[in-house]
Amino acid sequence: MPCPLAGTVVSVEVVAGAAVTGATVVAVVESMKMEHPVPAGAAGAVVEVVAAPGDLIHAGDPLLRLAIGAAAAAPATPVEAPAAPGGPVGERADLAEVRERQRLATDDAARPAAVARRHERGHRTARENLVDLVDPGSFEEYGSLVLAAQRSRRPLDELIERTPADGLVGGLARVNGDRFPDAAARCAVVSYDYMVLAGTQGQKNHVKKDRLFDLVERLRLPVVLFAEGGGGRPGDTDSPVVAGLDCLAFALFGSLSGLVPLVGVVSGRCFAGNAALLGCCDVIIATEDANIGMGGPAMIEGGGLGTFAPEAIGPVSVQAPNGVIDVVVTDEAEAVAVAKRYLSYFQGPVHDWACADQDGLRELIPENRRRVYDVRAVLETLADTDSVLELRRAFGPTMVTALVRIEGRPVGVVANDPGHLGGAIDRDGADKAARFLQLCDAHDLPVLFLCDTPGFLVGPEAEEQAQVRHFSRLFVAGGALTVPFFTVVTRKGYGLGAQAMAGGSFRRPLFTVAWPTGELGGMNLEGAVRLGFRRELDAIADPAERDAAYEDLVARAYEHGKALNLASHFEIDDVIDPADTRRRIVNTLRAVPPPSPRTTRKHPVDPW
Repeated sequence: MPCPLAGTVVSVEVVAGAAVTGATVVAVVESMKMEHPVPAGAAGAVVEVVAAPGDLIHAGDPLLRLAIGAAAAAPATPVEAPAAPGGPVGERADLAEVRERQRLATDDAARPAAVARRHERGHRTARENLVDLVDPGSFEEYGSLVLAAQRSRRPLDELIERTPADGLVGGLARVNGDRFPDAAARCAVVSYDYMVLAGTQGQKNHVKKDRLFDLVERLRLPVVLFAEGGGGRPGDTDSPVVAGLDCLAFALFGSLSGLVPLVGVVSGRCFAGNAALLGCCDVIIATEDANIGMGGPAMIEGGGLGTFAPEAIGPVSVQAPNGVIDVVVTDEAEAVAVAKRYLSYFQGPVHDWACADQDGLRELIPENRRRVYDVRAVLETLADTDSVLELRRAFGPTMVTALVRIEGRPVGVVANDPGHLGGAIDRDGADKAARFLQLCDAHDLPVLFLCDTPGFLVGPEAEEQAQVRHFSRLFVAGGALTVPFFTVVTRKGYGLGAQAMAGGSFRRPLFTVAWPTGELGGMNLEGAVRLGFRRELDAIADPAERDAAYEDLVARAYEHGKALNLASHFEIDDVIDPADTRRRIVNTLRAVPPPSPRTTRKHPVDPW
């Protein structure tokens, strides 16, 4: 029996006189640091063992001599190959060790005390949120066995028990796969684990984020980030880090803006580095008990700025009205539901939709042109049933920004709210709308403007807020739109504010139409009469006659500025029955070619 390869004989598994079959291992030879079992190759009896352990042997040299088909001189038990993993002798030790470490790292049941504390505070664990978010069986985790970089100061068993995954659960999954194909349902999830060192950012979980964010960029995956945690962790000692300012996580995550949808979710405390990542997200969904700040209590006190409880730093009552938070929810279950809903607008159209009777739109704008109305009722009627997700409702209330569906197609909506400042666009409203336009354009969502504005807010006090710059953001963002967009003038459309609600010009949208209640002009018509006819009015001595002349001029100005008159001069495309608005939008969208596939981003989405 020749040796099939060159190497060193490790062992000889048979003796002279042994009976062997073709599959019987007769020797083990080491070659290039690997051990190779050598089968007999034929049935028979061993006549002589030639090789011995330790012998250097060449390919073709004899290992033993075998009498083919001869009966054994003495009964012998063939030496068989070891049992396969999971065979009759039970699970292999190496696999059992891996399973146990995985259990300790990924099973909340392995940390009952920490889980109990979490639940007592009314919060869910990181893995409970993850299970609720992703499709069953779709999550593939990265770095589950990573431990905190503290081996020089803590025993390994303690690190395994107390720092699983180094406090960061992350991987690839699918979300909403029951409604969208796999290509659209792909997603990455990154969640800090508050049960591990207060969800702080450790050396190893920074490396995990680097790995995941690189994958996200290469695969163009949306990201859901659960950001609860206390920021940087000073207790990691295993690496010779001085300041740690060369970590890549913030640069990598920031570079994803505009390339893929970024969803931030936070409950409880979110400070420093955790908050910095959260602030990069397109949308921030926060529970009512959230506290968000660029510095936590320790950092504030360390800077000599006073001592504060965590609950005093960036509560929702501050961060929602100032525009940091997009959607406020009751608890983490609702936060996950909103995150799934938000992602769905970027996953494509749906086929199971319904809508309200569109005839109702005819009555939502009062005939009295000075009477306020509920613009959200207009939006809820116009959009598919239960499809409206409003963003930043508590901030910039002169504007409504929302994601909706129209006949199943996702659309972004920017609407003036006449219930605030008569629909005039102020600084915060301009910032809110401009940033929303960037978001829609970056991710190829069409935009619908619902225009009802007397124009930009003006006056000495208003100008103290740098409105020249803030208002111009609307023209820059509108001028950069590459997605289809449309303007519907529901009532007022005056001056620069109205042009801002049309991407800068009524000629820019794919259509600019008005409802019968529409009235338009270069400026507010009453103001135009006062300014344009001041000399004529001042020349009328009788106050009653002057007032009558003024009202007559205003009436003529309104007749001149009626949407019907503008349409007759082709300054707008049409005046339509409000009930036909959806049909107009859908038919125009059907005429638009689909966006070309992209591998790079158009532009980042301004965090503000």
